Amino acid sequence: MSQPIPTFPTQHPDEPHAGNIAGRLNWLRAGVLGANDGIVSVAAIVVGVAGATSSLPAIATAGVAGLVGGAISMALGEYVSVSSQRDSQRALIIKERRELQESPEEELAELAGIYQAKGMSEATALRVATELTEHDPLRAHLEAELGITEEDVVSPWQAAGASALSFFIGAVLPLLAILLPPAGWRVPVTFVAVLIALALTGALGARIGGSSITRATIRVVIGGAVALAATFLIGTVLGTHLG
Repeated sequence: MSQPIPTFPTQHPDEPHAGNIAGRLNWLRAGVLGANDGIVSVAAIVVGVAGATSSLPAIATAGVAGLVGGAISMALGEYVSVSSQRDSQRALIIKERRELQESPEEELAELAGIYQAKGMSEATALRVATELTEHDPLRAHLEAELGITEEDVVSPWQAAGASALSFFIGAVLPLLAILLPPAGWRVPVTFVAVLIALALTGALGARIGGSSITRATIRVVIGGAVALAATFLIGTVLGTHLG
């Protein structure tokens, strides 16, 4: 009597393996970093202008200009970078598809060699390579040789939009913090609001990346405090001498 073939779970409970988990974490991390850039960039601008003048229209104009310009700059930079990455990924996929069509036996041997180099016996490596090739040859080679799949090809428009949005969300906080309080409280309120926001984004970024939350939070808060203090000092000095 033949023994039933056991079936093994594809994942542990609450541990999803399906989908591009690493890719989603990278997107989330990029969003946190974009928001962090928006916070620091616009906060530095408005605090610097506030050090030079108490004119609310001047502060608002500088802040809005920094928000819009920064969001566009982030989107443009991300679009160019991701477009280059997408073109490279597509070129690699086309090359691998052509090699599979022109020399399938050599590609099978190459795939088996990759698994053998990872510690499998020659027979096991060949069997794994053969079964994966029968199932989906292109996917098998892309994952083993290049560490990508066809689904990993990124969208530059999506990346640009996400980058601009995260920057915009981060930049709104210091803009509101400098505009809403009375004149004498603008800079102190902005300092406190920005440092709290940076502490939160630093902790979130560290949690996503699996690093020390305390160390990352201290780094980003100190960096933000230095940026704000420097721009406020420069604005005060220039406002005193040029006003």
